[in-house]
Amino acid sequence: MPKIIACFLLLFIGTTHAQELKCAVQVNFTQVNQTNQQIFKTLERSLNELVNKTEWTDQNFKSKERIECSMFITVSAYSNDQFSATIQVQSSRPVFNSTYSSPVFNFNDKDFSFKYVEFENLLFNPNSFDSNLVSVLAYYSYIILGMDADTFAPSGGTKYYTKAQEVASLAQQGGFKGWSQSDGNQNRFVLINDLLSTTYAPLRDVYYSYHYNGLDKMSEDPKVGKEGVKAAILSLEKVYNVRPNAFVTRVFFDAKAEEIQSVFSGGPQINNADLIDKLNRYSVINSAKWTSIK
Repeated sequence: MPKIIACFLLLFIGTTHAQELKCAVQVNFTQVNQTNQQIFKTLERSLNELVNKTEWTDQNFKSKERIECSMFITVSAYSNDQFSATIQVQSSRPVFNSTYSSPVFNFNDKDFSFKYVEFENLLFNPNSFDSNLVSVLAYYSYIILGMDADTFAPSGGTKYYTKAQEVASLAQQGGFKGWSQSDGNQNRFVLINDLLSTTYAPLRDVYYSYHYNGLDKMSEDPKVGKEGVKAAILSLEKVYNVRPNAFVTRVFFDAKAEEIQSVFSGGPQINNADLIDKLNRYSVINSAKWTSIK
């Protein structure tokens, strides 16, 4: 191979960035009585390209480091290029020395409407609001990145949450629901504000300690791992004492409730009496799950 070509290839390889997300985007349109179904399939393909091929960060993610996630869009109405839908966003994080992936984020956004013309280019511009469709998916891409980073380092996701907040701020000019404080107390505006609020900083510490000092220790010593998960959950007291039934606490348990039930329903025994008491205070809606903890 000529040296000039070899040098060019090395330069090209050295300056490219692997995409950060390995995301399955699905569009469900069974609720829509529409003879032309091709537009929904085209939309799904375009959204997969948007999320998986956009470089959301300036970091070089190895292929095995890409974050496993999914976005499930359910279209409830469609007419004249206008869509009404919901979007369920989920992400997970691998546990050290295991084949298990731990759920990190599981959120159902019901305020999702957008305009889409078949075959239009869906490109993310961080400096402008061009499309509610693109903005919502960009916002959740940064939320996924932020939550994942928080599980690996204390407050590791701040820079990604800041990006999500910038997307949210620009999107407010579009007039779509979910971006404003006036749209309710459990929407995109509230979520990103709470994640960046010092009031809920202890919750972000829980994401780190739960995974790094808990689940990641399971393969080495299951009992130590369980104690680590327990200690992380008990430290939610810092948030509960300030904001009982906080939205971000609910978001945490929406992702973690089944896993917590599973972790403490088997394996080496530890004293769970205080844990069960706290869980029933922190997340009453999951009380049926906590009854199975021994």
